[in-house]
Amino acid sequence: QVQVVESGGGLVQPGRSLRLSCAVSGFTFRNYAMSWYRQAPGKERELVASITRVGGNTKYSDSVKGRFTISRDNAKNTVYLQMSSLRPEDTAVYYCNANWGGSTVLDYWGQGTQVTVSS
Repeated sequence: QVQVVESGGGLVQPGRSLRLSCAVSGFTFRNYAMSWYRQAPGKERELVASITRVGGNTKYSDSVKGRFTISRDNAKNTVYLQMSSLRPEDTAVYYCNANWGGSTVLDYWGQGTQVTVSS
């Protein structure tokens, strides 16, 4: 059974940091590219960061570049999103995605974790 479980969200003040984790099971983690998406109220889901299967390449949206870092631990079947210098506009539900080679079938999502940046 495939499971994708995000954790680490919460309420944080502007300028502070937070680390999200996404633990997966039920498929071969190292064969999947991993991504973090987010969706703010009234907005479409957007790609925040992605990392290739062996972690050699990462990509970031312009809005988080230089502030967020995606990483993965293939031994722990976990992907992380380290978020620094958080801003109120980073407030959203953050989702973890696992995808095999661009497939629309081998494409798994977590339930999301809420991140709220507010003073």
